[in-house]
Amino acid sequence: MRAIIVKTPGGPDALEVSDVPVPVAGPGQVRIAVAAAAVNPVDAVTRSGVLADAGLMPPFGSRPAVGIGWDVAGTVDAVGTGVPRFAAGDEVIGLKDRLDVPLGAYAEAVVLDADAVAPAPRSVAPAEASTIPLNGLTALQALDLLDLPPGGTLLVTGAAGAVGGYAVELAAHRGLHVVAAASASDEALVRGLGAEMFVPRGVHLGDAVRSLVPGGVDGALDAALLSVTALDAVRNAGAFVAVSGGPATPLPLRGITVHNVWIRADAAQLAHLTTLVDRGHLTPRVADTLPLTKAVKAHERLEAGALRGRLVLLP
Repeated sequence: MRAIIVKTPGGPDALEVSDVPVPVAGPGQVRIAVAAAAVNPVDAVTRSGVLADAGLMPPFGSRPAVGIGWDVAGTVDAVGTGVPRFAAGDEVIGLKDRLDVPLGAYAEAVVLDADAVAPAPRSVAPAEASTIPLNGLTALQALDLLDLPPGGTLLVTGAAGAVGGYAVELAAHRGLHVVAAASASDEALVRGLGAEMFVPRGVHLGDAVRSLVPGGVDGALDAALLSVTALDAVRNAGAFVAVSGGPATPLPLRGITVHNVWIRADAAQLAHLTTLVDRGHLTPRVADTLPLTKAVKAHERLEAGALRGRLVLLP
């Protein structure tokens, strides 16, 4: 079967189309015939070697090749022992949350632990469904870390992006009052997702948010990695969550509780997201679809930026 792998880290051209053996589902696992695989920023930083250099995965060369891709939508075609929840023919979504693997979701088939897989939404096509796992779980788990009660106020930076857009919808569904920060051209989009208040990019974020919410918001979900700039908009003793580590995580100034969200696969949470999609509370967005063999082009477009929604590879 065909899969996209990386042997030597580098730019988009480091992605190779390779013929590899079809993986086998072991105990507690399912094999998924891939219908769609979303392209995410973490795929690019894995490919480039940044994560290996940061010690978040072993260095390249510790295995012959590294697989790329976290998000998958497709059909179960093999089930390992000890997996009563799934059968061949089930349409599913799943998340490959391990970095150091020989095969990722950019492939014609992928094997995942059953607890990283859930039924796919019935209301959207596989391309749309494939955008849910990584970005939806990141937004959901970030909101769980903030733990704001209904009626609380939340700033979402990067609100028009994949994680930010899901965060706006999920927060609004929880009864939070959302302040969305994004490009001025995206105001209508984020308000349509459920944001009650809007702050355009380019203004002083803390001052602008505090003019809307005196004293500052109860919490901030920093999908744009603005760090202390977003922290300034949070009230004393509030809560803050960054969607990545390193310099994007500010110090806990003014008694603010600061978190990182380290994404994990979770079948129950994936099933919850599926339900929200089918009930119209969560909106998958696809920027474009490309054949699996055009992974290099997809990464070039990803790095060029200005996308709304995710690029999706179709085997």
